[in-house]
Amino acid sequence: MKHGFIKAAAATPEIRVADCVFNAARIKESITDAAVRGADILVLPELCVTGYTCGDLFYQTTLLEGAKNALDDIRAYTVGKKESGVLVFVGLPLTLGGRIYNVAAALKNGEILGLVPKSYLPNYNEFYDKRQFAAGKDFQGTVVLNGTEITVSSKLIFVCRELPELKVAAEICEDLWVMSPPSAIHAQAGATVIVNLSASNETVGKAEYRRSLVTGQSGRLLCAYIYASAGDGESATDIVFGGHNIIAENGKLLAESPLFENGMIISETDVYMLYSERTKFANYDEKSDGYTVKYFSLKKHETQLTRLYPKHPFVPDDSGELNSRAELILGMQAHALKKKLGQRFKALIGISGGLDSTLALLAASRAMTLLGRSQKDVLGITMPCFGTSDRTYGNACALAKALGIDFESIDITASVTQHLNDIKNRHDIDAKDAAYENAQARERTQVLMDVSNAVGGIVVGTGDLSELALGWCTYNGDHMSMYAVNSSVPKTLVKYLVKYEAVRLGGKTGEILRAILDTPISPELLPLKDGEIEQKTEDVVGPYELQDFFLYYFIRFGFSPDKLLRLAEMTFKDVYDKAVIKKWLKVFVKRFFANQFKRNCIPDGVKIGSVSLSPRGDWRMPSDAEPHLWQNF
Repeated sequence: MKHGFIKAAAATPEIRVADCVFNAARIKESITDAAVRGADILVLPELCVTGYTCGDLFYQTTLLEGAKNALDDIRAYTVGKKESGVLVFVGLPLTLGGRIYNVAAALKNGEILGLVPKSYLPNYNEFYDKRQFAAGKDFQGTVVLNGTEITVSSKLIFVCRELPELKVAAEICEDLWVMSPPSAIHAQAGATVIVNLSASNETVGKAEYRRSLVTGQSGRLLCAYIYASAGDGESATDIVFGGHNIIAENGKLLAESPLFENGMIISETDVYMLYSERTKFANYDEKSDGYTVKYFSLKKHETQLTRLYPKHPFVPDDSGELNSRAELILGMQAHALKKKLGQRFKALIGISGGLDSTLALLAASRAMTLLGRSQKDVLGITMPCFGTSDRTYGNACALAKALGIDFESIDITASVTQHLNDIKNRHDIDAKDAAYENAQARERTQVLMDVSNAVGGIVVGTGDLSELALGWCTYNGDHMSMYAVNSSVPKTLVKYLVKYEAVRLGGKTGEILRAILDTPISPELLPLKDGEIEQKTEDVVGPYELQDFFLYYFIRFGFSPDKLLRLAEMTFKDVYDKAVIKKWLKVFVKRFFANQFKRNCIPDGVKIGSVSLSPRGDWRMPSDAEPHLWQNF
């Protein structure tokens, strides 16, 4: 429950058709298993108390009474020391007003919280639900079970007292497959978790479609979706059931069972994240008219996490997906730059032999190709000074030659030295401080701006998203350009984009790009030591893989620092210890708040992903906001 995490389970117990006593025993075993594994919610299949495939036996009073008795047995079992902590959804047939309904019963700590009838009944192909059951769409009523009056409604929401963001609603099998699923209305009424009790048989290709339905619905509704389906034990007279269980969250598949293996899947969902996401969209204002709310309690605890968070959330794990994503991003950058350049402007880029300027240069080269213009209309200027190494200078020159762009070297050592001498009454020429470093960055920008005026071009910025987040740029130096083509590309992704181009281009160009990838990340503003780069960016701002991890979840989902620390500690446990992670998280918070003034006036730049810090688009923040609340972790 801490940080909004809830552990959810979907299970397919072994059953026997029409054997309610046997089925109740297996259901109770599933409840215990879920409780032992720390589940807060357990979803079981449609009509699992009787079996879905009873056919006309559903008309038999013996079966219907047996189902009610089994439900009471299961209800009483949830009072157990472990079992009382689980909100259980179980399916059974129930007679209401002279009709039989297919219902989902919500049980918690010995109480039947409510009964949700199936809204839509399939009556095509192998399905003939309307033969036995009545549709429960818009049904509102009550039923007395063992002396207790229970609400029966298609519009029920179960709300956790201790975690109000946890709002659970149910639909049953076919309800998901129709044009307007009840879950859409449930979500608009506030439900953050949708459970589906299903008996979906298997046919060729159906599992893939079912998976897409569940994950897609969780994405459309910004919810967690827990889907439990019938499996082995159902009648195989004409169809077969695979026990396909799925847990998804906001369009992402969290857990899935193999077909034809009865059992349980379990994962965690983050209701804080889901609730935070919904607050961003006006179409998620809650409209709960006609809904009945039933409250339940969960003991406050720290949910043990088993779900994995990628170390590099900006970078796809799958190599095939990474390649297609890299091509898309480079295409987006190139097409955006194409629009800015047209047939009129040259592209001026300050190339240092580092990653960022390399990516900007690759995008500019692609843009010229799209425009049908010569690569000579890209002008790369390298501007060596106090900290420039032979390694980076050589890489810059070699890359320009390999790409066939126009290129020149302008040594700015004399002009920067002159400037520092000009202000020597305020600055010690030997002091290797911020003024010393920033003077170089601003001189480089001045050169680029002035040359662009002279040749009829625009300065293409090279700074990336990670640098903007951390303020690792010189105000009115490399901070400024006429179009910031890398401004929404984080450093971890920059590396992979350059690597992708190294493989795609191959040959000498590929060799040079690989050499650039092997070079330490550095602004090269401090003198070399024995001819080698001494100033390394990650020694100052922290490892970029950590900072990009913080950045993604801080901006994308609004995670708190203590939550970020918890997830980073789990994700990077084999790389950094807690003290190191905490140190760099404190640096992230401090630098992020301190440098909003730089982000408030950045140039135009193409958005390529879900995280952007453009003040005109995704991120608006006062530059004098106080960070105190974010520093207490």
